[in-house]
Amino acid sequence: QVRLVESGGGLVQAGGALRLSCAASGSIFRINAMAWYRQGPGKQRELVAIITRGLATNYADSVKGRFTISRDNAKNTVYLQMNSLKLEDTAVYYCNADITVLGFGTSAYWGQGTQVTVSS
Repeated sequence: QVRLVESGGGLVQAGGALRLSCAASGSIFRINAMAWYRQGPGKQRELVAIITRGLATNYADSVKGRFTISRDNAKNTVYLQMNSLKLEDTAVYYCNADITVLGFGTSAYWGQGTQVTVSS
């Protein structure tokens, strides 16, 4: 059993900052890529940022220069530092990870989501 648990969401004024965390736990052999997705009101879920095990990163154009993804492999945790938040960043943010479980292969796992609301 593998679980991803997000934390750090909340209400923030435009221009402010938040830091999301996502910790993976369970029968984990190896965590490959980790990512953050988001789904705004009435929108499809979209990729925000992704980080490989080797720490290569990629970002959606809409967040480049404002958001930073990082990870701590020893803690099985991925972070998303969000600065200069805009109203359009309001969404439920989901953690995603490709995880190898011994005897079960590699699958994509999702967290339960954490709400980020940016107010004017």
